[in-house]
Amino acid sequence: MNEVEPQEPDLGLEQKMALRNAATRLHKQFDGVFNEETIERFLYSSYDEFASRSTVLTWLPLIAEKFARQRLSALAKVEGKSDDSRPTVLFLCVHNAGRSQMAMGWFKALAGDRAVAWSGGSEPSSQVNPAAIDAMAEVGIDITEEFPKPWTDEIVRAADAVITMGCGDACPIFPGKRYEDWVLEDPQGLDVASVRPIRDEIKGRVEELLTSLGIPVEKAAVSN
Repeated sequence: MNEVEPQEPDLGLEQKMALRNAATRLHKQFDGVFNEETIERFLYSSYDEFASRSTVLTWLPLIAEKFARQRLSALAKVEGKSDDSRPTVLFLCVHNAGRSQMAMGWFKALAGDRAVAWSGGSEPSSQVNPAAIDAMAEVGIDITEEFPKPWTDEIVRAADAVITMGCGDACPIFPGKRYEDWVLEDPQGLDVASVRPIRDEIKGRVEELLTSLGIPVEKAAVSN
């Protein structure tokens, strides 16, 4: 069966130009790894994913580009086309707005560039929980540029470890992959004071995870 040619979304001129520029950057990065059709299919499907639940279109091409880049990097790893051998961890919860975002923030801060962290949700929210953003800012970790996103098959398959947090049967299960389920209170609807204990518990769990992966903890990277 022939692969369906990717179709550019029906958008205004500014959005079309932004997407075309994003496609050019992705083509340059993945030149020799994937063909143009594959790259554009991932870019446009990523755009459609976020456009379906967003009321503000301004930043969608940039978000779509970032998500497509992550998906293409994951696919390259799955297909043996990547030379990046760093451990990759995927943090999953329901809305990808609180627990998994804080866990990814801690992981990136404590692991530095020695490992890769991704996050996703079974029912992604429209924005990251402001209380989670503020709680992480208190310890010197900025997650304001993060955005809730779904998980995809290639992202799960590329992860060396999948950490689930309350998504239950909706979390993807692939045989032979390392899974851990962290039982944590959902910060949705909580104020910053109530989120702090969750944030601190996540830090301890991330430190244990890094130790199990043989990755030194970069303690100087955060303020507490």
